[in-house]
Parts: sequence; C-alpha cells; structure tokens
Amino acid sequence: MPRHVGIVACSAEGAALCYRTLCLEGAKLLGPHDHPEVSMHTHSLAEYVKHIDRDDWEGVGELMLSSASKLAKCGASFLICPDNTIHQAFRFVERRSPLPWLHIAEVVASEAVDRGYLRLGLTGTRWLVESEVYPEKLAARGLDFLRPDPDERNEINRIIMEELVYGDFKPESIAFFQRVIARMKNAGCDAVVLGCTEIPLILDESNSPLPTLDSTRLLAKAALRRAVQAL
Repeated sequence: MPRHVGIVACSAEGAALCYRTLCLEGAKLLGPHDHPEVSMHTHSLAEYVKHIDRDDWEGVGELMLSSASKLAKCGASFLICPDNTIHQAFRFVERRSPLPWLHIAEVVASEAVDRGYLRLGLTGTRWLVESEVYPEKLAARGLDFLRPDPDERNEINRIIMEELVYGDFKPESIAFFQRVIARMKNAGCDAVVLGCTEIPLILDESNSPLPTLDSTRLLAKAALRRAVQAL
C-alpha cells in the first residue's frame, strides 16, 4: 500500500488545490480512481495570521506541530504543508516533529534544476518573498533569484490576502501579476516561482510571461512519489 500522506494546511484554496492534485495525479500513476490515503488538518487561517502579523514564527510553528501531532495519531507516514509563507517557521518544527516532512522550497528548487533554469523570479506573500525560505534552498542548488520590488510585494500581498484566499480572482489582479513577471523576465529571469499556493489558481503556462514553477502542484506530485516509493 502507498504511504499515508498528511497535509498540514493553512489557507483553504491552496490546500484544496494540493489535495485535489494529489488525488488526480494518483489516478494517473496507480490506476482509475486510485490515490494514497490522505489526511488533512488545518487551524483557522486567522490563528496563523495573528502570529504572522506579530512576527511570531515560533507561534506559527506551534500551530504546525499541533496539526502534525494530530496527523501522526491518525496514521500519516509523512507530512507536507501546501503553504509557502509558514515554512518560515520550519526551523521550529522540523526537530520536534513526530513525522518527516517534504519542504516545498526544496521541491521547487529541485524541479528548477531539472528543467535547467538559472535565475528565478519569486512571487508570494510579502512575508515569504522577504524571508530566506526560498533563497536558502535556491542558493544550495546554485540558483539565482529576484524578489519583487517593495511596491510590488505590497500589492501582491494584498491580492493574495484580500482576494485569492477567498477564491476571488479579478482580471486586474491577474494583469498586475503579469506585469511583475514581465519585469522579472526583462531583468534576466528564465522562470517564475508561484510561491503562494493560491497563485496557480490565476496563473499558469498559458498566461504567464515566464515558465512557471507551481509550488502547489509540484509539492503534491513530490508527495505522491514519496508515497509510492516502496511499491
């Protein structure tokens, strides 16, 4: 039997996309309607935001560990978190976790190397793009990166937190992302990291000025590969 996948969720839209991808890709690999056993737990997004707004990443980590403990008790074999921003708390989580994790930025960095990209544009919440979550993992694989400008970070953050997490997809917001990515392309980037799990709901290869690294779906596919390794 495939390993039981535990999803430590944060925001609903991104977690739902990750879960759906894991199940749909599972059918392609394992046969009609088949996928690994999956369990998901999430605290209220409001609880996460309270800690994030206070720059309390240890508090974020405690929420993640609470979910991890619940998922371990229900039989999960390993964990994923389809939320890039809260990986900033990973240093408080990994050593105390009851189960091993796949790290979303490591998955994306590995895919970038496999595809031969060299310089990546970063998109995501303001907290994510100002952190070292991606820079550390990209640098470890010899990859360069470009962050959005401060004004771009603020507007992207607003779009994510006021629109995308509620499933509100506005044409003008899509156009803004496209302009930011076009600037990154002109600055020498050869791909863009969709570093918020909701961004793939409005951007993909069909409407992005650069090739996309969809962190949500890449993590789900990596989890599926991990789940079936022993088969």
